[in-house]
Amino acid sequence: MGQTPVHKTRPEAAPRGTARRVVIVAFPGVNILDVAGPSEVFTSLGEAKGDDWVARGYSVEVASTVDGPQVVTSGGLGLVAARHVADVRGDVDTLILPGGVGVWEAARDEALLQWLRRTAPRVRRVGSVCTGAFLLAAAGLLDGRRATTHWRWCGRLAEEHPSVAVEPDAIFVRDGHVYTSAGVTAGMDLALALLEEDLGRDVALEIARHLVMFVRRPGGQSQFSPILELQAADRRPLRDLQSWVAEHLADDLSVDALAERAHMSPRNFARAFQKEVGQTPARFVERLRIDAARRRLEESEAGLEQVARECGFGGADSMRRSFLRVLRVAPSDYRDRFRAAPAG
Repeated sequence: MGQTPVHKTRPEAAPRGTARRVVIVAFPGVNILDVAGPSEVFTSLGEAKGDDWVARGYSVEVASTVDGPQVVTSGGLGLVAARHVADVRGDVDTLILPGGVGVWEAARDEALLQWLRRTAPRVRRVGSVCTGAFLLAAAGLLDGRRATTHWRWCGRLAEEHPSVAVEPDAIFVRDGHVYTSAGVTAGMDLALALLEEDLGRDVALEIARHLVMFVRRPGGQSQFSPILELQAADRRPLRDLQSWVAEHLADDLSVDALAERAHMSPRNFARAFQKEVGQTPARFVERLRIDAARRRLEESEAGLEQVARECGFGGADSMRRSFLRVLRVAPSDYRDRFRAAPAG
């Protein structure tokens, strides 16, 4: 598929010393965290860096799709918008479309879709959080592009919009000037990535520390840690085995060894594990080892060979192949780009 051409009149980045205008669209039933998360990342710049950075940072405003300033969010809280989307005037640097239970109705709002089609070519970049990707897709802004959304809705996005190349396991995806991100907190990862593009890695890391975010996750990282899947198995023996694996990553975790521990034949074990967990034992073990290695790379000074051995890869080459396959980044590059800066 060909990528949607970039409009020739799209503005360049705001000059240094000029606030970048961020507009976040709100509709009835919007997820308030999809709005507040990115907003806090952008507006925290002045708090983290001092008042002299406010003018060089971002101005953030919420534009609603309803008459009147208040939008009722998915949780029932009221959100006060600065203006109606139709009244957005002047240059916009970044346009963000959040998700929420009201997104399905919003995606049928032809006036909103027409506004998006007119506005998107005039902004430097467009982004979505969670199911906000469905708004971009409904407006035709994802045609021929790679995109992601919350893992629960990736299948629906691919089915309803076959011209979109859906990447179901990414935190966020950039294709040209269009950015899409996974669910809820991934919107903050996306906002930090946008901030890093504008102001550099050191500033982005400082904002992450200010917001007490553990680390800015790379776009290609999995949407959720494999630890969260440990309860996927129905049968108690397999659940117990999953927990044991997470604590013994340097051990022999071959199918034969795991089957013996589960008191099953290798063939029966592999079939049962795949059925209940949704992935092969080897894939599950690899994901756990990558997750453990990722944390070690972020938090320690240990060499790649040591990290690989401690996490059960056997050697740095094997760990590198797994990182490239799953995270799309080499371990050394991951450490350089995403390691938490020392405190103090």
